[in-house]
Amino acid sequence: MYTNGNGVPQDYSKAVEWYLKAANQGDPGAQSYLGFMHQKGKGVPQDDSKAVEWYLKAANQGHASAQSSLGFMYCNGRGVPQDYSKAVNWYLKAADQGHASARSSLVLIYQKGKGVPHDDAKAVEWFLKAANQGHARVQSILGFMYNNGSGVPQDYSKAVDWYSKAAHQGDAGAQSSLGFMYENGNGVPEDYFKAVEWYLKAAIQGHAAAQSSLGFMYQNGKGVPQDDSKAVEWYLKAATQGHAGAQSNLGFMYQKGKGVPQDYSKAVKWYLKAAKQGHAIAQNELSKMWLDGNGVLHSNS
Repeated sequence: MYTNGNGVPQDYSKAVEWYLKAANQGDPGAQSYLGFMHQKGKGVPQDDSKAVEWYLKAANQGHASAQSSLGFMYCNGRGVPQDYSKAVNWYLKAADQGHASARSSLVLIYQKGKGVPHDDAKAVEWFLKAANQGHARVQSILGFMYNNGSGVPQDYSKAVDWYSKAAHQGDAGAQSSLGFMYENGNGVPEDYFKAVEWYLKAAIQGHAAAQSSLGFMYQNGKGVPQDDSKAVEWYLKAATQGHAGAQSNLGFMYQKGKGVPQDYSKAVKWYLKAAKQGHAIAQNELSKMWLDGNGVLHSNS
């Protein structure tokens, strides 16, 4: 309350006082906040060493934000000697708990210029070490790197290998990517049944791209019996999460009356959502509907 001025005048010193009481009783949230206050110099003199001290106490109790903050401190040599291995280690601990910032930082560490020397080979070396320790998120990132030839020679077989390691640990992104590899025969023989199997695992976890891909498989009868209703069901799940491709496909289903009653207004609604994200097909279909006056006011201008 004192930190944000909620119900009381904002007072960083008072906030620190109360955080300290809780932190000394072992509360990891308070310990993490104290680390932040020392790092930023709010209510206390700015002191990176003390920030690290409090972050470490919270991080050792499994506090994800503190773990991510420790990663940042090690990555940038603040309050501790710069140590990329320790930075990656703490980022991974936080990322494994789903901490979005830590996951982004891991990607940035690879993508040169963010806390690491501009050395692709060294970056890959760090990722390989972490991946070989069984860190699913890093294994998935390595799969992406090999799939796209990003920092390493493009190698679909190695991409599949790393995606598979991560996917079997339940990483939804890797499961979706592995489904794509099977669907398109990249690094493995084309196998729609296996593609659907992996898309489904990721889709059940709420992965929007996998949900959209699963909709496409049902729409086209790839690896599953053709079923427009199920296609719509999966497109809708992805579209409501903001997936532009699913929004465009859902627009098509409403436009053509596939799996749902034909409804030009709903078609326009979904095409428009996708078009606003720059989806070219949706933009083109919207233009056609505008010219034909389907779901929108007819215009000859």
